[in-house]
Amino acid sequence: MSEGLDAIRRALEDDPALHERVTGTDFSWTGRIFTVEQVEVELSDGSRSGRDLVLHHGGAGVVAVRDGRVCLVRQYRVALGRMTLEIPAGKVDPEEPRDVCAARELTEETGLVAERVELLVESYGAPGFTNEHTSVYFAHGLSQGEAALDEGEFLNVLWLPVDDVIEAIRLGLIDDAKTVMGLLAARTFGML
Repeated sequence: MSEGLDAIRRALEDDPALHERVTGTDFSWTGRIFTVEQVEVELSDGSRSGRDLVLHHGGAGVVAVRDGRVCLVRQYRVALGRMTLEIPAGKVDPEEPRDVCAARELTEETGLVAERVELLVESYGAPGFTNEHTSVYFAHGLSQGEAALDEGEFLNVLWLPVDDVIEAIRLGLIDDAKTVMGLLAARTFGML
């Protein structure tokens, strides 16, 4: 094991001097996809502070590549007020294994069926306020099946050259976090 990995593991060990202990919840709201809580915490020096938290089951996505082209979905995102290009992905159902979610979303959104998916990377996108955890997989052994979009889900499936997609990430044209991290991880690990 490398010295750097040991240092990283030590840096991730528990440190009571940095703990924040939740002492109460001031407000809680539950929606269809996530829960919002305002909590009070006691800091390690004894002082108190407030935290706004968004609790979410998380999601999973899939990098699918065929003949030097990556499968992306094009859809409008209301929160951004614009179109995005993203890898096929969706939210994990309660108790659903993440790899099963990734394979399910790939098929639902694109009709693609993977013989197997392999974990590429995991991320907490904004750990300062949310526990949303995203897992991105690489699809192996693709075959074409039938798409089955969720009610109210509208998107286009595009197959774009891998090198062009990587350049679009560099230029900020593709900026969805799971897509960026999944494609760059696949490139780094020699899968593209």
